[in-house]
Amino acid sequence: MIVIQKVPSAIFKTRVHDESINASNPYRWEDRSTQAIFAGKKVIVFSLPGAFTPTCSSNHLPRYEELYDEFKAQGVDQVICISVNDAFVMFQWGKHIGAKNVFLLPDGNGEFTRKMGMLVEKSNLGFGYRSWRYSMLVNDSNIEKIFIEPNYSDNCPVDPFEVSDADTMLAYLKGIDSPGISKPRIKFVG
Repeated sequence: MIVIQKVPSAIFKTRVHDESINASNPYRWEDRSTQAIFAGKKVIVFSLPGAFTPTCSSNHLPRYEELYDEFKAQGVDQVICISVNDAFVMFQWGKHIGAKNVFLLPDGNGEFTRKMGMLVEKSNLGFGYRSWRYSMLVNDSNIEKIFIEPNYSDNCPVDPFEVSDADTMLAYLKGIDSPGISKPRIKFVG
């Protein structure tokens, strides 16, 4: 696992609703760079193994949705969910969950996730390569705080969900001690 202090340069292939397209599927492809997403903004990012998976759908994304206004009250500009899924899957998952506030950012090729050092093999589940679960607070492209789930490894038999949750991130923003905050999980190198 690589630990970095600044978000890596990457391009995300996204689909954007475009009213000028007169068709049954009024969306167009749009490349979004990490520079455009993070520069000059305070952003919470949480990454998870996959859209439509149990913990991701029942707790991880929904709780960030629920606490969105509280994050905004703490000066956060945007909350982003990244997964190694394509734009079509992320769109349908957001629609299914009813995500209105959290921006679902597809990392279909795993480029950003690989550069973050969080790409793991999950062939034991038939998933191929996916993201390890983590969350981070990014301030003007700099990683201010990152919470990485324990036991990082390929083909991990469990999917830990202890510190990348929305409540741990909110507690950090409010300066409140919580289990995920009181125990340092990583050391920055660089």
